[in-house]
Amino acid sequence: MLLSWAVMFLVVAIIAGFFGFAGIAGTSAWMAKVLFVIFLIFFISSLLWRRRPPIT
Repeated sequence: MLLSWAVMFLVVAIIAGFFGFAGIAGTSAWMAKVLFVIFLIFFISSLLWRRRPPIT
């Protein structure tokens, strides 16, 4: 879900940049970067601390 929001903001930034809306494009690109970094942090932490079944 978080990655889809980041992609959506990236698409908005590209479209706004194409039409010359620099303020909206910059803000959308910044939000896409922030959401992508948060996604990476959650993804890496879930890989490191995932539950493993106990060894019997």
